[in-house]
Amino acid sequence: MASRAPVATGRLLLGVRKWYYNLCGFNKIGLMRDDTILEDSDVKEALRRIPEAQYNDRMFRIKRALDLSMKQQILPKDQWTKYEADDRYLTPYLEEVIRERQEREEWMKR
Repeated sequence: MASRAPVATGRLLLGVRKWYYNLCGFNKIGLMRDDTILEDSDVKEALRRIPEAQYNDRMFRIKRALDLSMKQQILPKDQWTKYEADDRYLTPYLEEVIRERQEREEWMKR
């Protein structure tokens, strides 16, 4: 009986994550999680490093979301970004930029 608890907890946690993902609302205007990150110097550097096709896709999603927001509309439900399809495309680049910045700061301290 104890072996079932982690599986049930994992499914419950996944359900909560999906519920919260849909509650946030950015998926209803076609955005992905990484599209909503506030652009600071680290994010700008990470955006500079992503492939051009991914950058163009990001800009299309953001422009479409701005247009929908101005019109106070949302996409049809079949066009919403799904939790399973939301790819963290920027996160690996952002982690690399932050790691490099921290390493540079460590070298500057010495």
